[in-house]
Amino acid sequence: MKLIITFLMSLLSFSTGSIYDFTVPGLEGQDIRFADYKGKKILIVNTASRCGLTPQYEGLEQLYKTYGKKLVIIGFPANNFMGQEPGSNEEISAFCKRNYGVSFPMAEKISVKGNDTHPLYKYLKEQAKAKDLNDPVSWNFGKFLLNEKGELIATFSPRTEPMSKEITKWLE
Repeated sequence: MKLIITFLMSLLSFSTGSIYDFTVPGLEGQDIRFADYKGKKILIVNTASRCGLTPQYEGLEQLYKTYGKKLVIIGFPANNFMGQEPGSNEEISAFCKRNYGVSFPMAEKISVKGNDTHPLYKYLKEQAKAKDLNDPVSWNFGKFLLNEKGELIATFSPRTEPMSKEITKWLE
């Protein structure tokens, strides 16, 4: 019995070793496999459709189109901040395409903070803490940037505009 409990505890404390170990359901049913993005920078952003920062979708799309050969952006809709992403996955997808022409990958709606934080966001926050970087998940549109090897290299506050020099300097 003690052996079983020890085994179960070790499973619970298992920490993913790499961003490339993650696969998440996409907004439109497809899987988003992070391993498919080896060799590219990855910008991960928690998004919301009813936030004062929602117009950042336009900048994210511009960033994706400008740097798409070396960058992938993955949006993670989340309803953690004042209920600003109440829609279903279908409603979120339609909103993003209709209003901002979003073509970068979008994951299904998840939780980015609290007791039900998605494992990917737990991993990213642990990486940020280990590298003494700020946790950008203080509001919608916090950003994590990973290099071509899948290593976290920068975080950006929700107010950092996608096409700002603060972000683009990492992509040139």
